[in-house]
Amino acid sequence: MIIGIDIGGSTTKIVGVKGGKIVKPLTVEANDPIASASGAMGKFLSVNDLKLEEIFSVITTGVGASFIKKELLGLNVQKIEEFKALGYGGLFLSGLKKAIIVSMGTGTAFVKAHGHCIQHLGGTGVGGGTISGLSKAMANLSSFENIVEAASTGKLSNVDLSIGDISHSDIGNLPSTITASNFGKMKDQANVNDITRGILNMVFQVVGMMAIFAARTQQDKDIVLSGKLVNIPQARKTFDELSRLYKVRFIVPNHAEYCTAIGAAISDSIENFI
Repeated sequence: MIIGIDIGGSTTKIVGVKGGKIVKPLTVEANDPIASASGAMGKFLSVNDLKLEEIFSVITTGVGASFIKKELLGLNVQKIEEFKALGYGGLFLSGLKKAIIVSMGTGTAFVKAHGHCIQHLGGTGVGGGTISGLSKAMANLSSFENIVEAASTGKLSNVDLSIGDISHSDIGNLPSTITASNFGKMKDQANVNDITRGILNMVFQVVGMMAIFAARTQQDKDIVLSGKLVNIPQARKTFDELSRLYKVRFIVPNHAEYCTAIGAAISDSIENFI
């Protein structure tokens, strides 16, 4: 079994790959990258009833990977650059040969993955951190779970200006329901639920449109989404709308949250998967 570990700023994701099959991945939270990686490895072994000698190799990636030296719990450690791991993981999980891979975390990264050609195209600071920060400032909500729950009953018509608000007919290929301006119609009666719904809508529209622009520059139509944010219901709704409007395909594969860790785990034998 090969272990892939994605060491982030606040969470560490770990996954095992054996015979091309994914072994139950998991996430641990810790501020210290070494403690986080060690804790993740210990928990992974315990949960999956494994012994250290059953691990063939460990491959790390992510912003905290530089803190891990050559060994972890006595096992040799290799490192792979994060964007390569993301690209490999996105192709592996989607079963595609080429696509744009989007990593939605605190911010958002866009990667071109065309077989073994992996290229970081750019990114945006708009992401999960934006949702947390604006929700705290505008709705006094800090818990991500509470933010998503509040947004589930919010009305965009109380915060966003739509095409229908400024025109009696569709504009080009844009239907009347499409957003003309995020928070451009902020009503006095807008409540916390409406505001959080508007924040989620804005973030996912920005990420979705930037992904579409990235896909167009690379002549791609497949966009693979990864990261924890893909599990938010509002994300699926927004990406489905953009997919229909702009004729692209947004793909949310199984284990999308662990895409980068999985890419690290398969990187040594990538020729078998891509």
